[in-house]
Amino acid sequence: MLTPAAFAFVFQKPRRVGTSQIVILSRSNNLGYPRIGITIAKKNVNRAHERNRIKRITRENFRQRQHKLPAMDFVVIAKKGIADLDNCILSAMLEKLWHRYYYQAHGL
Repeated sequence: MLTPAAFAFVFQKPRRVGTSQIVILSRSNNLGYPRIGITIAKKNVNRAHERNRIKRITRENFRQRQHKLPAMDFVVIAKKGIADLDNCILSAMLEKLWHRYYYQAHGL
């Protein structure tokens, strides 16, 4: 997702799942496929290379699982402490959150 209107659409009536470091907001779309948007505030992650690392891992994790996800717009919000997580832990945390949406979509 690239436009502020797409993000605002999700923020209006979101479904929320998360941990203490990551929150994923979502809302159904009519496109037939999932989309992702990522927000990382500078006050939560100071260094640009850390913000880029988090975005890169999040996008790759989403790309690998998007065929299992419902047709929704997702906004991933990074919170304080996310920069302290290493890549493996961050990927595992994201995977658990995506599984929640998968199970909700399939009624499991």
